[in-house]
Amino acid sequence: MKRLAIIGCSILALTACKNENKETEAENMDTQESVAMQEVEQEWQELFNGEDLQGWKAYNKDSISSQWKVENGVIAFEPSAEERESSENLITEDEFENFEMSFEWKISEGGNSGVMWAVQEDEKYAEPYLTGPEIQVLDNQKHPDAKNGPNRTAGALYDMVPPSEDATKPAGEWNKETIYINHEENKGWVELNGTRVTEFPVHGEEWEEMVKNSKFSEWEGFGTNRSGHIALQDHDDKVWYRNIKIKEL
Repeated sequence: MKRLAIIGCSILALTACKNENKETEAENMDTQESVAMQEVEQEWQELFNGEDLQGWKAYNKDSISSQWKVENGVIAFEPSAEERESSENLITEDEFENFEMSFEWKISEGGNSGVMWAVQEDEKYAEPYLTGPEIQVLDNQKHPDAKNGPNRTAGALYDMVPPSEDATKPAGEWNKETIYINHEENKGWVELNGTRVTEFPVHGEEWEEMVKNSKFSEWEGFGTNRSGHIALQDHDDKVWYRNIKIKEL
């Protein structure tokens, strides 16, 4: 009987030890997953804090126009009904070279806008698009530019690479987009509403050939810089942006 009791106690002790080890392993895994998630979150930085335009500035101007507003966690552009002397583009205060940018956009009916990178702020360039390549933001159904070819539609590398399909939602609805630019890999791509729609090189002979075959072929300074500001375009139409964040690569 004593021997059986000793064996029974040993089995119980061994079972308890195994259970304790499993609990410890589970706790360690939870801790590792939590740390990994925190590290992923720390890689991203907000370009828009949801409250004001801190971190942004007007392109080639001293102050941001009142046509750009922050409402309910959204950057809203509402062009003045009066005649305007010039466009009012927004650019980041910081410059970026290799990055992944995630954001949401909503365009008005028949509207047009765009997101540019590698923008050079200089008085000799009146507009950001004179230096910065653009990913098109557009109402594909009702804006006339969509009829000028697929490389003018939403998600296109404007006038150079068309999207593989129209993954947009109708005007007035939110679209989720990611722009990836990496000069180390010589790779760029656009994901729109969960679909990879556009891929392209970002420098070198193939890039130069694309520029040569576009409307930008004789634009001095276009697409020649790897680093620069990110711009939100004023194209005379209402447009909204939110949840803008970036991860430097």
